[in-house]
Amino acid sequence: MARRSSGKVTVRAIATEAGVSIATVSRVMNGHEYVAPETRALVQEALNRLGGTALIPGTASEDSSAGAVYVRCPYLLTDYFGMIVSSVAETLDLHGRRLILSAGDAAREASVISGLPDDPDIAGAIFIVPSESNEELEELRAQGFPFVVIDPRLQPPRDIASVSASHFAGARNITAHLVQLGHRRIGVIGGPQEWLASEYRLAGHTSALADAGLLTSPELIVRNREPATDWGYDSACRLLDLPERPTAIVAFNDKSAVGALRAAFEHGLRVPEDISVTGFDDLYLSLSTLPRLTTVRQPLEEMGRMAVSLLMRLIAGHAVEALHIELATHLVIRDSTGPAPAPL
Repeated sequence: MARRSSGKVTVRAIATEAGVSIATVSRVMNGHEYVAPETRALVQEALNRLGGTALIPGTASEDSSAGAVYVRCPYLLTDYFGMIVSSVAETLDLHGRRLILSAGDAAREASVISGLPDDPDIAGAIFIVPSESNEELEELRAQGFPFVVIDPRLQPPRDIASVSASHFAGARNITAHLVQLGHRRIGVIGGPQEWLASEYRLAGHTSALADAGLLTSPELIVRNREPATDWGYDSACRLLDLPERPTAIVAFNDKSAVGALRAAFEHGLRVPEDISVTGFDDLYLSLSTLPRLTTVRQPLEEMGRMAVSLLMRLIAGHAVEALHIELATHLVIRDSTGPAPAPL
């Protein structure tokens, strides 16, 4: 038998009746676009059974502007990640939003995202290079929970909002720069094979070589398990120990490039006279090396600001068409690249 009320019921009562979270009910009541039709129907049916016609003002989770934003960055907050998180924090503060941060190696092992839709105090989330699978993200999306991914590790599904830099264009530009300097045998210190950025940057590198009528030799590509200085050093040593060493090395990031500079020095090579070295990211580190690094500038702070802006629209239930946003990169030419050395 249908239960009737005085016409006004609480969000909590509707959630209990429908068997969903308080946050889910709030999103349905606020007309949020990203709520599965079946979930919306469950909430509507529960409201009908309770005989309610409106929410009691001030009920917890009724106002979507009150919730905090959960920011997950399962990495140490050094340079690259630190710049993104700082930008996200500053922009959220401008929007009057509290930030709940989960970061560092411990965060990588934590499994928390499945419980986010059930937390009435969290309005949305930002995931930075998330370690979660696409299936986990799709499940979260199906529950109507608003979130944005910054620099996705995997190719994100079409309906999941993401912000990244143009990895392909950045890598293409830096290799084209080396080709223009006369380099034809260019070594690549790639990133982790499973990372989307690694795939795009290698594709950009290959594209620039193809434009010059060149092919990449497999022996000139070394994959990093972790894009850090030590791995850059080890990878560069492998390239420099080849019977015919490269005349230039493009590294996955500035940290890897620093390792390559060290390897060149230990091999008795001058940069850029004997070998050119490039990075990617344009961290402060790139200005601290001798010589200073030629690199690709990623708009890290703008990525954070754009992600917050996109999330605010999702939380408010606004229609968002451009779900995958790529921001332009910029080639920064410094001292670590020069003309290819004459053949011996």
